[in-house]
Amino acid sequence: MSTSTLKRAAVAVAVLGVVGVGGAVAVKQNAAVAAATVPAAAAASAAAPAPVGAPAIALPDFSVIAAHNGPAVVNINVTGSTKTAYDGDGPQGRNDPFADDPFYEFFRRFQGQQRGQQRQAPTHGLGSGFIISPDGIILTNAHVVRDASEVVVKLTDRREFRAKVLGSDPQSDVAVLKIDAKNLPVVPLAKGNDLKVGEWVLAIGSPYGLDNTVTAGVVSAKGRSLPDGNVPFIQTDVAVNPGNSGGPLFNTRGEVVGINSQIYSQTGGYQGLSFAIPIDVATKIKNMIVATGKVVHAKLGVTVQEVNQGFADSFNLATPEGALVSNVERGGPADKAGLKAGDVILALNGQKIVSSADLPSTVGLSTPGEKITLNVWRQGKPMQVTATLGNANDKVARADAAPADQASAKLRLGLSLRQLDPSERRESGIASGLLIQDAGGAAANAGVQPGDVLLSVNGLPVNNIDQVRDVVGKAGKSVALLIQRGDDKIFIPVRLG
Repeated sequence: MSTSTLKRAAVAVAVLGVVGVGGAVAVKQNAAVAAATVPAAAAASAAAPAPVGAPAIALPDFSVIAAHNGPAVVNINVTGSTKTAYDGDGPQGRNDPFADDPFYEFFRRFQGQQRGQQRQAPTHGLGSGFIISPDGIILTNAHVVRDASEVVVKLTDRREFRAKVLGSDPQSDVAVLKIDAKNLPVVPLAKGNDLKVGEWVLAIGSPYGLDNTVTAGVVSAKGRSLPDGNVPFIQTDVAVNPGNSGGPLFNTRGEVVGINSQIYSQTGGYQGLSFAIPIDVATKIKNMIVATGKVVHAKLGVTVQEVNQGFADSFNLATPEGALVSNVERGGPADKAGLKAGDVILALNGQKIVSSADLPSTVGLSTPGEKITLNVWRQGKPMQVTATLGNANDKVARADAAPADQASAKLRLGLSLRQLDPSERRESGIASGLLIQDAGGAAANAGVQPGDVLLSVNGLPVNNIDQVRDVVGKAGKSVALLIQRGDDKIFIPVRLG
C-alpha cells in the first residue's frame, strides 16, 4: 500500500450552474405532476395535519461570482534556483546532449566542474493569488514564493507585473505580495467565522497554468489540523491541483473565506480532500507583514500527545479528549504557569480542545504576551491555570525530572526496573527515573522497550519501585507511563490484565 501524503496545492471549484438549473427545474416538474395526480386525496385529508417534507434544494449558480471576482484572481509565475550536486552518471549527466562524447569528461573537469560538485540549477513554479487592495496588495501561499528570485504576476487582462514579496510565514503558509499598479479589481473578504459544514464554496485558480479555472464543492469539515502546520484548515471536496495554490475560496455570497493551500493525495493530483487557510488567519498574518515585515507566533512551551481511550481510562477522564502534556520546557510559559507532564489540557479560554492538534493551532495564532486560561485535568481533578504566552522564536532548555533512590523488581506491568547509576545520569541528563532493564507482558505489547527510562505513572513522578507498585495497584483498567527514549518524552498507555 502506498503512503498518502499531503501535497501543497490550491483549491479550485467546478462550475455547476447548468447542472443547478436543470436540477431545480426537475424538482418543480415532479412537484407539479404529483399535485395533478392526487387532488381528491388532498381534499380528503385536508383536516388532518400534513407531514412536513424536506425542502427542495437546487444547486447554486456560481456564474455571477466567477464573473465579478475572476478579474481579481491572478496567476503567479516564480523563478528561482537551487543547489544541486553534479554527477555525470546522474539525471543531469544523462540529460546533457554531449554526455556521450568521449572528450566530455575531460573538458568538463578542465572547466572546473568536478563530479559531485554543487551548482545552481534554475527552478520554475506556478501558483495563484488574489488582489485585496486596489494599489496592488496580493495574498498567496508562502510555499508558492519560497526561494524565489523573481515573481511575476499576470492579470486576467494579460498585463504582467514583477512583484515584491513583502513577507511570508511558512508556519501559516501565507505570503503577501505587492505590485506597482493602481485601481485594480479586488475581492471582498468574509468577516466573522460563520462558514458551515455542508455549505457550498467556489474556488478560482490556475491549475497546471490554466488561468481563471473555476471549480466548486462543499465544506467537508472545519478546524482540521494537519501534521505539518498549526492552522485550523477548512476541508472541502473542491477539485484542487498543482498551480491552484494561493487562490481564493469563496462562499455563496462571493466573499473569500479561505486561501487554497494543500491536498491529500497518493498521486500528486486531486483525490477529493482539499484544505484552505481560513481568511481570518490569513488576514492576521497579512496585517503583521504589512505593519512590520515579519510574523511573530506565540508559544506555550509544551509537547503534547493525543488522548486515546487508554489514556482516558488511566487518567479517569469521561471521554478521550484534550491534549496530554508529555514534556514541559524548563523556564517556558507553561513551566512558569505550573503546568506538569501528565496534565490534560481540556480547554483554552473556554474553547474546547478535542484533539491534541487543536492546542498548537490555537496557541500559534495567538499573540506573544497574551494571557490565557487553561482548563486542566490533573490527577483526576479539574483545575484552571493562567499562563502568559511567550515568543515562539525564544529557545529554552529541556525539562528535568525529580531525584530518585535505588531499587529493582519485577512488576505487574511486566517491567524490570532499577535506578540510574551516576554515570547514566550524567550521560543522559536525566536526574531521576527508573531504567527499564527488561520489558514483557502488557508493557512490551504497548511498545515499552528495554533502555527506556520510566519517569512517571499516571502523571505521578516515580523515583523508586514502591511508588510504581502503589500507583499501579490503585489503577483501574490501564496506566499511562511517561517514558524518556533518547531525547524524546512520550506517554504510553498500558492496559492491565
